[in-house]
Amino acid sequence: MNNRLRELRSEHGLSQAGLGGSVGVSRQAINLIENGKHDPSLSLAYAIARVFGLPVEAIFWEGDDEPCR
Repeated sequence: MNNRLRELRSEHGLSQAGLGGSVGVSRQAINLIENGKHDPSLSLAYAIARVFGLPVEAIFWEGDDEPCR
């Protein structure tokens, strides 16, 4: 699954640990998601989307297409 997590985190001045703490997962989990080595659960994807005030599909998407912005 593709994502814009690193980009959004940087834009909002959040560390991996900070984002993880906001959504109840470890820094390592955020790192794995950012690097495409782990897909978030649906509930985690929604929690991350709430942090950034965006719809899930603006952060996570399948395939080669760019996300909806």
